[in-house]
Parts: sequence; C-alpha cells; structure tokens
Amino acid sequence: MPSRIEAVLFSEPSGRWSAAVMFAGSLLFLSSYVYFGVLGDSSTAHELFFAVGLALSGIAESLPSERRRTAGGFRIAAMFVFVTLLGLLVFAPEFIVGSR
Repeated sequence: MPSRIEAVLFSEPSGRWSAAVMFAGSLLFLSSYVYFGVLGDSSTAHELFFAVGLALSGIAESLPSERRRTAGGFRIAAMFVFVTLLGLLVFAPEFIVGSR
C-alpha cells in the first residue's frame, strides 16, 4: 500500500489544464469568501479553506515534471488543509457554520 500512495502523491504533475481549473476554482471560492464574508457579513470560513486547498493543488500541478517531490509536498499540504476543514466540521462546527 505505501508504494501506491507514493506513486499517486509523488507522480508527475498533470499539467497546465488541471492547474488552470484548480486556480479558477480557488479564485471562485476566494471571491465568494470576500463577497459574502466581508460585504454580506456572514460566516464563510469553509470557502477560505477550499480556496487555499485548491490553490495548493494548482501549484502542485503547475510545476515542471522533474519537480515530483515538491509537487508531492504541495499535494500533502492541500490534503492537510481539507482534513483540517473536516476536523473542524466534526469538533467545532460553530466555527464553520457560524453561531446563530
């Protein structure tokens, strides 16, 4: 099993198309965070987590093919951001959904 995980995490980056899609998603979540969080005065912390996670994934996929370890590091960091969001949903949901 560790060899399969290593093969997926430290594989060659997917390329510019995947990176562009991830950066566009990150920009979408970031603009939604700014619009609803700052201008709409609502709790949108989950959108910030998604924006950061997608940006880290986009950076990983935009690297040159010989930078597999660096891409793997960015992928691990993105997964850490998403797992942190899940942990907050389980242990401190008021942080994510807000107190009403």
